[in-house]
Amino acid sequence: MIGCAAAPQGISANNGMQTQNIVEEIRHRLSGMADLYHRLVLLVGPSRSGKTTALRALAKADGLPLVNVGVELSERLLDLTERQRALQAPRLLEEVAASVSADVVLLDNTEILFASALRQDPLRLLQGVSRRSTIVAAWLGTVDGGYLTYAVPEHPEFRRYPSNDLMIVALGQGDRAEQVQR
Repeated sequence: MIGCAAAPQGISANNGMQTQNIVEEIRHRLSGMADLYHRLVLLVGPSRSGKTTALRALAKADGLPLVNVGVELSERLLDLTERQRALQAPRLLEEVAASVSADVVLLDNTEILFASALRQDPLRLLQGVSRRSTIVAAWLGTVDGGYLTYAVPEHPEFRRYPSNDLMIVALGQGDRAEQVQR
């Protein structure tokens, strides 16, 4: 059964959780994903909450590729027109993930996916890529009240999604954090 359960405390380096505990939580989430349609774990937290540190530690410990999506995708988009960028972004993100030839791929600096000029749904892009490889992606945002968000409502890149069908490890959100359980 898929459901959303409020956690008594979010995973946060600021709350005394160490990076190793975050890595273990990610591994736990990955352990049951082989048969899922979307094999996506979102590592959600505000800026400087430890997302990159946790992904680097997991990459080093388990020998997993860590991809800087901002750098890799922007290099592929550079020579395209704005219209071509919007049309090619999903395929190019697939290329970025496939370029490392691994069953589990760690994606960091995913903010480029939210760029208004790309006219994409960032969650759907990540879910699409997660059909071929298991993806652990950093998500700059929050989980609160059953919703995953990016930015604030007044921001042009604002996104809000129900979190009940998502595999999330929430960082740095204190008592408001929720961890989605499958």
